[in-house]
Amino acid sequence: NILKMNNQPIISIITVCFNSEKHIEDTIKSVLSQKYNNLQYIIIDGGSKDKTMDIINKYKKEISTIISEPDKGISDAFNKGIQHAKGDLVGIVNSDDILLPESLVAIATSYQKGEYDIYRGNSIIWNPISNKKYREYPSLKFSTTPIFVNVAHESTFVTLDAYKKFGTYDIDLHYTMDLDFFIRAYKLGAKLKHVDHDIVQFRLGGATSTSMLKKRKDYIKMAYNNHASKLHANLYFLGMLLIDLGKRTLDLFGPDLKKKIKYFKS
Repeated sequence: NILKMNNQPIISIITVCFNSEKHIEDTIKSVLSQKYNNLQYIIIDGGSKDKTMDIINKYKKEISTIISEPDKGISDAFNKGIQHAKGDLVGIVNSDDILLPESLVAIATSYQKGEYDIYRGNSIIWNPISNKKYREYPSLKFSTTPIFVNVAHESTFVTLDAYKKFGTYDIDLHYTMDLDFFIRAYKLGAKLKHVDHDIVQFRLGGATSTSMLKKRKDYIKMAYNNHASKLHANLYFLGMLLIDLGKRTLDLFGPDLKKKIKYFKS
């Protein structure tokens, strides 16, 4: 049970995981170490076969809800977490990312009930190979087929009312479900606010490094979801494919060159 202790909003944090023993403890510690009383922490595990649940259970007294069962993918896990959320605001912090100090205080301070639907903070992009970090500022506008946008759902907090108004995540999408949500919400009139605070340290790798060709179905379906024509959807994917090719070409000249071009160094 979450008991509101002052006038600050209740914040629900969701972490979804599957076979995440390598980094899950760092994520849990980063959430539980926040100096914020009105916190509901929810962990949705997809039925891990490694030591993930052993690690989670070490902190079970401090975690509001723990669910471990097979799911239909990351979007399904996100939605399960939202179903259990009781907060005024809901944030999703991945199982290999770190919630930075004072993040919840910064979000709570910026919260204006009824004024905004989505609060978007800055992300610190960390390359664990080179150990270099870059700051990403969030996009606040989303076209039907966006090309140059910063998605970073990990540094985003959505009001529970907004999920009720705009819907949750498409379980058929495995890579672009967050971008799909932002496009839909923006088109339906969501009000977004930038919170100028470094909220999450995002570890490069994982799904973000997956080949663009493997993401083709996701990008096409996302475009269809948002009423793009077949031609528009396929041209959009072609554009994204060419951009990805350019990024991979830059990687040949060093793993951090494209980051130096895109981001401000933190």
